Amino acid sequence: MKLFLIAGEASGDKLGAALMAGLKSLAPGVSFAGVGGPLMAAEGLESLFPMEELSVMGLVEVLPKYRALKRRIAETAEAVAGFAPDALITIDSPDFCLRVARAARAARPELRTIHYVAPSVWAWRPGRAAKMAEVIDHVLALLPFEPPYMEAAGMSCDFVGHPVVAEPRASRAEAAAFRETHMIGPEQPLVLCLPGSRRGEVARLGPRFDEALIRLRDREPGLRVVLPTVRGVAPLVREMTARWPVAPIVVEETADKRAAFAAADLALAASGTVSLELAANRTPMVIAYDANFLTWHIASRMVKIDTVTLVNLVSETRAVPEFLGPRCRPGLIATALFELLENAGARGAQAAAMEVTMARLGEGGEAPGLRAARSVLAKLG
Repeated sequence: MKLFLIAGEASGDKLGAALMAGLKSLAPGVSFAGVGGPLMAAEGLESLFPMEELSVMGLVEVLPKYRALKRRIAETAEAVAGFAPDALITIDSPDFCLRVARAARAARPELRTIHYVAPSVWAWRPGRAAKMAEVIDHVLALLPFEPPYMEAAGMSCDFVGHPVVAEPRASRAEAAAFRETHMIGPEQPLVLCLPGSRRGEVARLGPRFDEALIRLRDREPGLRVVLPTVRGVAPLVREMTARWPVAPIVVEETADKRAAFAAADLALAASGTVSLELAANRTPMVIAYDANFLTWHIASRMVKIDTVTLVNLVSETRAVPEFLGPRCRPGLIATALFELLENAGARGAQAAAMEVTMARLGEGGEAPGLRAARSVLAKLG
């Protein structure tokens, strides 16, 4: 069996690697080609080009790179045709992946296509599902309420669980060791600062998060901050935070990041799947996000829901406070962080919402990568 996989960012690389591992265990001899990052490379994928070229987000942000992305779409579709896979599996990054699927299908109409991560049509642009159904046969969904939306558009869909439930977490001993290593006392508040995994997000949100943490430290003088980052933006993060009055501990190694998540008392994070990583570690959080003015202006008119935080959506609560767009202001954020730090009731409400969220995402069951592999093999017969 031959499969062509495409992932365009770090989260997709994780999904792809777990899926590849599951497929190898269930279908020995399977071979892969495509585009991916270091985790997929470790499972045997030789990427057609560096995955980081595709990690662009936002309507305005994409425009300067449009021609280069268009060339990569054509190159990738040509590679699919040359590899002649049993299926093309696209992983998230729909703006790139679905264009490749359309071009590959035009060259090979019989090509079977699977997309991993359902588009959030329950949040905005519901017409995306019908458009996706023109080029996708089957969808692997991360959230339990998504299959009906995909099936209504004409695709088959399986809920396979969210990968966050299978990710390793640091033990209490590792969390205590992290605090000891960085000389953080047991009574000192430790805050995770998570301004995103893309350069544009970090550059836009970083200064606001810094200002919010300065204000929080005025109320909590012993405050310490840790900022986990990823390979693609680590140099930018280190350069930017060197000028911050509240100098964070910047960690890049996976084990250090796990320990930081377990050791933290609360977190300030950009919206996205990181809220589920925090929920898996039962870390109370405040969510904040803003985008380029034009991108935000257009997107905010399309959104159909009153919260973008996945913990709130999956648990059907509004336990996690969020500050989006014009409300992404340091003063508001700092007040919410302080209230969360001081209010046991607010932390308890978040803890309950996190328990519900993780149970609904498949915590304690079969690993999502293996469930996704079973779904792929069942679809291919």
